[in-house]
Amino acid sequence: MPIYRAHVLVCNGTGCSSNHAGAVTAKLKTELERQHLSNEVLVVPTGCHGMCEMGPVVVVYPEGTFYCQVKEDDVPKLVEEHLLKGRPVDALMYKGKETTAVPNYKDIPFYGKQNRIALQNCGYINPENIEEYIARDGYVGLAKALGEMSPQQVIDEVKKSGLRGRGGGGFPTGTKWSFCAASPGPKKYVICNADEGDPGAFMDRSILEGDPHAVLEGMAIGAYAMGADEGYIYCRAEYPLAIVRLHQAINKAEEYGLLGQNILNSGFNFTLHIKEGAGAFVCGEETALMASIEGQRGMPRPRPPFPAVSGLWAKPSNINNVETWANVPQILSKGGDWYASLGTEKSKGTKVFALTGKVKHTGLVEVPMGIKLREIIFDIGGGILNDREFKAVQIGGPSGGCLTKDQLDTPITYESLPPLGAIMGSGGLVVMDEDNCMVDIARFFLEFTQRESCGKCTPCREGTKQMLLLLEKICSGKGEMKDIDLLEELGNMVKNMSLCGLGQTAPNPVLTTLRYFRHEYEAHIKEHRCPAGACQALLSYTIVQTACKKCGLCAKNCPVQCIPGGRTEGYTIDAEKCIKCGTCFTKCPFNAISKG
Repeated sequence: MPIYRAHVLVCNGTGCSSNHAGAVTAKLKTELERQHLSNEVLVVPTGCHGMCEMGPVVVVYPEGTFYCQVKEDDVPKLVEEHLLKGRPVDALMYKGKETTAVPNYKDIPFYGKQNRIALQNCGYINPENIEEYIARDGYVGLAKALGEMSPQQVIDEVKKSGLRGRGGGGFPTGTKWSFCAASPGPKKYVICNADEGDPGAFMDRSILEGDPHAVLEGMAIGAYAMGADEGYIYCRAEYPLAIVRLHQAINKAEEYGLLGQNILNSGFNFTLHIKEGAGAFVCGEETALMASIEGQRGMPRPRPPFPAVSGLWAKPSNINNVETWANVPQILSKGGDWYASLGTEKSKGTKVFALTGKVKHTGLVEVPMGIKLREIIFDIGGGILNDREFKAVQIGGPSGGCLTKDQLDTPITYESLPPLGAIMGSGGLVVMDEDNCMVDIARFFLEFTQRESCGKCTPCREGTKQMLLLLEKICSGKGEMKDIDLLEELGNMVKNMSLCGLGQTAPNPVLTTLRYFRHEYEAHIKEHRCPAGACQALLSYTIVQTACKKCGLCAKNCPVQCIPGGRTEGYTIDAEKCIKCGTCFTKCPFNAISKG
């Protein structure tokens, strides 16, 4: 086995790949060859490092030097200076406060408070090389389960860890497994829910792209514990790279005797299939997902019977999401007590969040349960973009709730969020600043869930539609005060009477914004004003004559010619003709257009 003095890890996740990480990887290999360093330095394409906005990311080991936003043209200098002459390139390093270069990966605030378990191999190994996974103790948990433990002991270990479903429900994983294990019958299934549909969320995709064997190993352990011999990974077809790497991983695991027949000579058989979904949000609900695997339309069904009793093809089945399965191998190899030592009393371990919106550093973060929202947004995320004022954070995806600055010091646990009107969900965190209108935000999320409703049950199908119409009415300046009461009444009805989790949680953004930002609803209705200046129908534009330089750019770019005047007398906006498109506001180089 060749030994290299340096390893250059290049993120080839979807985010960095879209920024030409493939070209950077190829250029690195070419330059190393040109400098006669190919036998000394190894280039390793990896999965996602999490800090997607700084991609393509390149990390040089053994030093751990972190380079970001590396372009193909930067590669010759990086190779010559760092890898040939041993002089790290400051210009390509992450810049901290006062533009100081931060050379080491671990010193970057974005990673400082993270504790990566589900993401431990993402960004560290080549996901297409099973031997790199094995070198990081991969399949040790499976070997321990099959060689040293009974199925019940495996379940007990998972129960001891306190792991709860990371897909949103938060149900104790070990208890869920015990239900399926106790169901009689020779045929059972385990399923991985990889139908990640929340806007802005990509936790599952990154794990599948960066560490697919962790999911496969977790599922094999679960199948052994529950007595299943067959499994499905339900992954949306919108994740082509994840699907490619899953196929590669399954083929390699079968070749190495880690999947298939008589795994590790234990007599245990487990076969895995991949089912590509069409991208319907409702198929994230487990009964709808199973219907889709069976070839039916993805629609939920009433429970009971629960999947543990009658699931896929009416056989006992267990469904967990990607992040849940990815935690299992380390729980088995390091022990349930180790995992339970992280987090809080009732919310153990870590959670992966997709941090997006108006925050300086977006990306994936994995943090211990119980961390405060403030720590994620300001310590890890670097604070609000352009140093604007924090206004709210939507936690839990489109079915979650909007929390305010008064809740920034709330520990994030499964118990702390529901009383505030929010949920953990799958881990989406959308940060908003003072320019976001909370009525418009509620409309945006409800429009998504209403469009994704399967239409099977009346409360969800009709209730969300009526709520959306009311929100559109308020955003257009035509709302009435009675609409607020009706929104609350409809929201609670949909929440309490819908068939599945999609409908039961769809009103959350509306109900929480009504709870914490009611004054914004009232301003839209009583004053015909959008306090954030976001609702187009309620805006008006005027030219500030003292600031205007009479350049005429506003008039020249106005699509409806509603800005008469000239360089001598100046310009004015005809409010009657103005369509409130905002073109004049964006085109004015002197900030002489006011919006209100």
